Amino acid sequence: MFRKSKLLILTIFIAGCAYNQLEQFGDLNPMYNTNGKRLMSHNVNGQFYNPKPKQQNMQKDSLWSSIYSWFFDRDKRKPPVSPVVHKLSSLSVGDGQTHITWMGHSTMLLEIDGKTLLIDPVFSDYAAPFSWLPPHSFFPEMPININNIKHIDAVVISHDHYDHLDYKTIKRLSEKAGQFIVPLGVGSHLRRWGVEDDKIIELDWWSNTKLGSITLTATPSQHFSGRSFTDKNKTLWAGWAVQGKSENIFFSGDSGYFSGFKQIGQRLGPFDLTMLECGAYNKAWPGIHMFPEQTAQAHLDLQGKALIPIHWGRFDLSLHTWDESIKRLKVAAKDKDITIVSPMIGQRFSMNTELPTTSWWYDIADK
Repeated sequence: MFRKSKLLILTIFIAGCAYNQLEQFGDLNPMYNTNGKRLMSHNVNGQFYNPKPKQQNMQKDSLWSSIYSWFFDRDKRKPPVSPVVHKLSSLSVGDGQTHITWMGHSTMLLEIDGKTLLIDPVFSDYAAPFSWLPPHSFFPEMPININNIKHIDAVVISHDHYDHLDYKTIKRLSEKAGQFIVPLGVGSHLRRWGVEDDKIIELDWWSNTKLGSITLTATPSQHFSGRSFTDKNKTLWAGWAVQGKSENIFFSGDSGYFSGFKQIGQRLGPFDLTMLECGAYNKAWPGIHMFPEQTAQAHLDLQGKALIPIHWGRFDLSLHTWDESIKRLKVAAKDKDITIVSPMIGQRFSMNTELPTTSWWYDIADK
């Protein structure tokens, strides 16, 4: 009863804050610009949905238990010490190679065909509407100070959840980025936060846009959206295929495992590198986040050559330990003969050189 009382008080407080419509919630009634194209069948009455819903309702006792554990048992799941973070002094493109930098969780820096892309950038040290709410970052500073970023060709967003679309980060990148490429509806949040309308490109599933020689295609995913209690599924969620002159790269965003991965592989693959969600899973919500073994299968469905796991290593978003997902994925990948790329946070690597594959998380576990 004590646990439920604490949770009820916390829920009421958060709900009260939400209905104050603070700016960090974004646009609670987002509109989307289809650029004259007809919407796909996954939008009905202003809400998007998964073509084959797989979400399962949790039992009430399981729901309360999970919420309590998520808020109040966090110390059991975080790393004993902060992961080592490699530092970048600046962003530079010029050697003609494709470079990848994982910045923790789902934030990726992609340098390809002379362009810089920041995917799902979260530079705040928390992934919530308020700094006092969990989850907080496992490490205190990002690989690069956002003040040292002079220009980004494009910011690419997968969906509007707080661990992928960060209000403070977007505000600070609004003048630095040339374009913001997002799924339908997410542009409304950006416009409320001061991003100029002519910088925003909103895409439906299977639609694409060009950035120089690069083609970015929004792909289906099995997830949901919303930043408050009033805007559930009013914006679209998506993965991204990024095809350059030499490399073809896939970014999953958030997704449960579904048949769409095979369809994406058939239509847009094969992929030289897949960046796939691996973390924040739970048996209570199997339809919206993949288990590590499913991540391995999704990579095969996509016809990928190498796999870099994302959506782990920075924020505690589920009830498993911080490194359980990567350990399980390594086992699954070995069984399926999959190359796992495992850079340290902030470690920049080239697709044309030996890919980083060290199991650095074991060094942290031993401390």
